[in-house]
Amino acid sequence: MSALKNKKTPKIKPINNFAMLFLLSVFQGITSFCAAGSGESFEIKAIIAMALLIITEWIYLILFYTLMHRRNFELEFIAFFLCGTGLAAIGSINASTALKQYFMILAGVLIYVFMVFLMGNVDLCMKLRLPVAVCAVLLLIVNLVIAKSTHGARNWITIGGENGITFQPSEFVKIAFIFVGAATLEKIQTSKNIFAFIGFAIACVGTLILIKDFGTALVFFATFLIIAFMTSGDIKTIILAVASAILGAGIVIKYKSYVTARFSVYRHIWESEYYNSSGYQQTRTLVGLASGGLLGLGIGNGNVKKVAAATNDLIFGVICEEWGFIFGVILVLTFVAIAVSALVNSIAARSTFYSIAAVAAAGMMLFQTSLNIFGITDVLPLTGVTLPFVSQGGSSMMCCWAVLAFIKASDVRTYNYLGGAKKK
Repeated sequence: MSALKNKKTPKIKPINNFAMLFLLSVFQGITSFCAAGSGESFEIKAIIAMALLIITEWIYLILFYTLMHRRNFELEFIAFFLCGTGLAAIGSINASTALKQYFMILAGVLIYVFMVFLMGNVDLCMKLRLPVAVCAVLLLIVNLVIAKSTHGARNWITIGGENGITFQPSEFVKIAFIFVGAATLEKIQTSKNIFAFIGFAIACVGTLILIKDFGTALVFFATFLIIAFMTSGDIKTIILAVASAILGAGIVIKYKSYVTARFSVYRHIWESEYYNSSGYQQTRTLVGLASGGLLGLGIGNGNVKKVAAATNDLIFGVICEEWGFIFGVILVLTFVAIAVSALVNSIAARSTFYSIAAVAAAGMMLFQTSLNIFGITDVLPLTGVTLPFVSQGGSSMMCCWAVLAFIKASDVRTYNYLGGAKKK
């Protein structure tokens, strides 16, 4: 620990942050104008949504990185870039939806700030792990009891009737899953902690199996594997590995018919039996990817946007067709950059809590990204998960920012400018 304290914190000049954000703002402004003018009429709401996002970005930079003398802006820059890209793509399809999406981004940023400050106090995090775990399980149970089935899965709750607020509880449980896993295994010396986390994991994945949310269940399972890998000790690792196998078997058994149906379409989407039915989304996405070429057809000029779930599951296809394959590769590399940042941060992290949380968060985000992109391109079976930060969705957006907070908190620079984090 003393060596860590003596280690010099990497310094980034404030002008670099302002220059980066200026370039991002110009890029976002251009894309919003293109999105607004892509339809039959000029949609001012698309520009308003992006203008509000740009203002939010500048306020964030000035408030937290000038007045509070914090300099590590890289993660937020990537997140704002992804959010802006999604906002422009959504705005070219439905400007009113883009305006709603901005407020979800704002809510996500506020949650992000709260969580970064919360995780600065490890003692408090240790005390909160049990209440958070209980609340997460209760939320999933409520979801199971009152949620209505949508596309075969009961993963949405609506409050206030048809025009009320709709949210997806499993997205918020993702945050709790990482938090509880990292906080519980911070003290891995006792088997009690391991069995407690295994019980929590089984409760979460088991409920998702009953809800029939196959995609999210896979994300939770992958995150569980990552957390298991991050632990040390032969016996403990074996216990977690066995638990992982049981969870995986449970998913396969429950979704046997569902998986069989998915795999009957998988790699057969071009056949006449599936081309205009269960393979419709994927075939149109692949056609769009091919027609867009390296530089794209231009924002709003594609055809993938006419397919159902264009702003949700298929948004990567929309972006590649209209913005170009090169931009699509850049988008993928930004997620890789987040994962690399998490790995680097975990090496110098102040405690096991931060290391486990950062790697699990990055793994969850990267795995979900892979499921989305490989699913719509038929590399993997289509699971219906969203693309982090980019796809439309309030619950998903808030979850993404919260998950990013785990990676941010693991960075030793984050709390150096705040007098240091409180240590356990």
